[in-house]
Amino acid sequence: MNRLTLKLFATLRERARTAELSREFPAGTTVGEIWRGLLQEFPALGGHHDGVAFAVNHEYVKEDYRPTDRDEVAFIPPVSGGIDPPWVGPIGIGRHTVDVAALERAVAHPAAGAIVTFVGTTRRDNAGRNVLRLEYEAYEPMALAEMRKLAREAGERWSIVRIAIQHRIGFVDIGETSVAVAVSAAHRAEAFEACRFAIDRLKEVVPIWKKEYFVGGEVWIGCQTSHPDLPHHH
Repeated sequence: MNRLTLKLFATLRERARTAELSREFPAGTTVGEIWRGLLQEFPALGGHHDGVAFAVNHEYVKEDYRPTDRDEVAFIPPVSGGIDPPWVGPIGIGRHTVDVAALERAVAHPAAGAIVTFVGTTRRDNAGRNVLRLEYEAYEPMALAEMRKLAREAGERWSIVRIAIQHRIGFVDIGETSVAVAVSAAHRAEAFEACRFAIDRLKEVVPIWKKEYFVGGEVWIGCQTSHPDLPHHH
C-alpha cells in the first residue's frame, strides 16, 4: 500500500470541508481513480469533474499517472478566473496528432450557420532553408490559461457560437498540423474575424516556442518576435 497526502484547494476544499487528507491506496492506483474515489466520499465535489487538474509533488500530471508511497497529490480547480463562458469549447495542448475534424465537430451547433477553421502546418521551406521538421515546447499550464483567455475574448468581441483550439507540442513533421482553431457562428463574417483574431493573438501571447530543424542545422524561431522591442540604450 502507498500512503499519500491528498490536498484540495479553493472550491474543492470548501465543498469537501477539508484541505488535506492522508489515505492509503494499493500500489498502481492512478490519480484519476483517487479522484473518482473522492467523488464518492464527498459527493459535493461532483460539480467539478471537467475542470480539475492533478499534480503530484508540485508537477502537473495526467489522470493515468500512478503516484508512489509518500507522494503529495493535489487536486486543482480551474485557475483561469472562474468558469469559462458557454462559447469556449475544448482547448488543448498535446503530443498527439491534431484531429481537425474532431475540433470542427466540437464547435458544430444548430445555431451556427458557419464554421471557419484555421490549420497551421509545417512547411518545407523557410527563409531559404530546407526544413526537416519542427519541435514545439510549451509552458503548459500558462499556455492553456492564455489560450482560454483569448477564446473568452474572441466571444466577447464577436458574436460566435463556439471556439476550440488545439496546439501540438513535441516533434511535428513536414505537412503535419501544429495548431488548429475552429470557430462557429451564425454568420461567416464573425467566424472569419474571430478565427483570425484567435490565431494572431495565440502567436503573440501564448508561451509556446518553435525550434526548426533544417538541412545543416537547427534554430529557435520567433523567440525574439513575440515580445515588444525593448528600448535601445545608446
